[in-house]
Amino acid sequence: MMGLSPVSGPVGSRVLKAQLHSADSVAVLRYGMSLCGLLFLWQVFSRCCPPTVLIGWTVALVGAIVIGALLDRQRRRADNIGLTAVDLRRHALGALLQGLVWAACMALLSQSGHMEQLVALWTLVSCVMVCGAISYAATPLAAAAFLLPCIAGLFGMFHGGGQLPLRALATSYALSLLVGCFIYARTFARQHGTTAQLAEKSEVVSLLLREYEAGGSDWLWQIDAMRRINGVSTRFAEMLGMAPDQLEGAPLVQILAGSGWDSGRFAAGLHSLADHFKHRESFSNLVLPVEVQGRWRWWELSASPRYDENGVFMGFRGVGSDVTAQRESADKIAQLARFDPLTGLPNRNHLREALDKALDAARGRSPGCGFLMIDLDRFKAINDTLGHQTGDKLLSQVALRLLQVCGENEVCGRIGGDEFAVVLPHIRDSAAIPRLASAIIGALSAPYQVNEHTLYVGASVGSAMSPSDGNEAEALTRSADLALYRAKGEGGGLHCAYEPQLHAQAEERRQLEQALRVALEKDQLHVLYQPVVDAGQGTVVGFEALARWTHPELGPISPAKFVPVAEEARLIAPIGEWVLRTACLEAANWPEDVRIAVNVSPEQLTHSSFVTAVVSALAQSGLDARRLELEVTESVFMNEDAGALKVLDQLLALGIQLSLDDFGTGYSSLGYLSRTRFNTIKIDRSFVVGASKNTAESLAIIRAVVTLADSLDMATTAEGVETEAELQMVRRLGCKKVQGYYFGRPMHAKDASRLFPAAPQRAIGR
Repeated sequence: MMGLSPVSGPVGSRVLKAQLHSADSVAVLRYGMSLCGLLFLWQVFSRCCPPTVLIGWTVALVGAIVIGALLDRQRRRADNIGLTAVDLRRHALGALLQGLVWAACMALLSQSGHMEQLVALWTLVSCVMVCGAISYAATPLAAAAFLLPCIAGLFGMFHGGGQLPLRALATSYALSLLVGCFIYARTFARQHGTTAQLAEKSEVVSLLLREYEAGGSDWLWQIDAMRRINGVSTRFAEMLGMAPDQLEGAPLVQILAGSGWDSGRFAAGLHSLADHFKHRESFSNLVLPVEVQGRWRWWELSASPRYDENGVFMGFRGVGSDVTAQRESADKIAQLARFDPLTGLPNRNHLREALDKALDAARGRSPGCGFLMIDLDRFKAINDTLGHQTGDKLLSQVALRLLQVCGENEVCGRIGGDEFAVVLPHIRDSAAIPRLASAIIGALSAPYQVNEHTLYVGASVGSAMSPSDGNEAEALTRSADLALYRAKGEGGGLHCAYEPQLHAQAEERRQLEQALRVALEKDQLHVLYQPVVDAGQGTVVGFEALARWTHPELGPISPAKFVPVAEEARLIAPIGEWVLRTACLEAANWPEDVRIAVNVSPEQLTHSSFVTAVVSALAQSGLDARRLELEVTESVFMNEDAGALKVLDQLLALGIQLSLDDFGTGYSSLGYLSRTRFNTIKIDRSFVVGASKNTAESLAIIRAVVTLADSLDMATTAEGVETEAELQMVRRLGCKKVQGYYFGRPMHAKDASRLFPAAPQRAIGR
């Protein structure tokens, strides 16, 4: 602002240019006042002042004016381009020369004049200083260069001892002008700096908008309060295939409606657009069909209402894009979502919809509708022997034969793999299903010619019908599946209808659930403990708690059999809590460096009381939280359950260890490892067995898991180690801990306690 330091940035350059332009615009006032003052002085002091003094001072004043004008003219001739702080200082030099000339005037003329002349001189000088302050207000360096010599001249003009009050008054007046110049200059710089910044931002926005419309697939559009297009962009006009002047002032809805405007038949999206305009509300991603030169395109529009500074509605401004390609792609995807891409038959979802419609239409009838499930016999052998391409061609021929056998009202489709299904919306007689099933088996069992191969496959059919075998699609599908399972079990190539006894296994499962509830009530469950051993030292570092069930009549029941029942029956939570409490109580009797690992099901993690149960188990047993390790499987992440992840975070905050069990056998995603801080990754036995047989895939998987765990500061536990060779193998691969029959089978708590003698090392053999 002062010109004493270099100008920085485009904003500073613009402010400097505005300062000098302001000073130039009032230069005529400054020069005019100086000339008027010159004439005034000749008129007042020509009689009392020596002519040589007046002539000398006149020459000095004219010279100062000319020098200042020349300095400014040189700059203006260059159109004020490339201004620097030097230009501001040159401008101040011209002001300084004039200030010195007027200071000399006051010092010289005050010596020869009387009181009347002094008053006249002071009046003139006051006017000159005011004009100077006004003309140099935007350039504070020039204002100071002009006014400070004038202030010094005032001391020379009022030099008498009795004129001290006049000197103080005059000086205060001049200083007030100088301070006013600085205040104005500061405000001036701020205003023009802000204006320059806004202009720069406006230029950037305009440039971005131009680049956006020129290079992007979207375009800008706007309408006025009457819903007429205005400010038509080139891109918008190109998308409509019209000239901008044709669109200017045209109603937007009419343009988008095309030929439908005359008939009044508008698309639903156009009605929605009109409603948004009517209610003056913002909208986004509104998709609607638009007729462009006789062809229909799909556009996506977004916009917001515009208001002026007084709150008056001015219309809408928004952005549009052509999404025809995406829409057509979505339609194709929707088609693929309902039809099998290989055979062209309806897929599983489509069949489910057809079955739901058939069941709704058949309610109240008996028999109602039928459902057949078809599975090819010996297809897997052909697929494995001749390859998937041959298998796919065979499936395509199967689909064609199935279409030829089924009638127009029957819906046949492919469920997946070599499984097909048929929906019979209306069963006319009890023999209709066996008749159709027999025709299907006969047609699909005939030889196929695929490439140079003659192939033979059979077909098995399971059927169910409503309402006797089920009134809902799921029940009817399950019944037909049970019947198909029976047909396959009896050798294939035949049709089996659903019979109630096929639910015997389901009934057995129900009885197992009841027995499990009784076992939980009567304390028939018990906990066994399998050692977890340090791979390098061979010492016990922990145990895994395993629930076991011995039925009074049925004897031992495998966990693989009762755990799924417990999960379905919602019994896994109380069983899991009981195992947790029992294991913590027992682990409290072990050495302080031995941990206890307890399996936790995904269902337990969804219970809000689980964390409370863990805290309660630790408190009752007195077990240190760091000695408790909870094992979860990858299935806990299948549904992205934020509640389960939150529970895991709460457990970690308590100091409890977390272990990821059966890694790589389920969900097999690494993303959750970054969301949950596991302490241990357990490698499934299937990989250990494969690696011991030098299977490349298993070896690569174990190496990858060990490397991953090391990089994330996690331990690895190899499960199912049963031989010395397997132990040496997992040691070489870098596993930190091992678990398996080689070190010990699951044992009772008292046997586990015997593994801890008084010696510091607790080695355990086979």
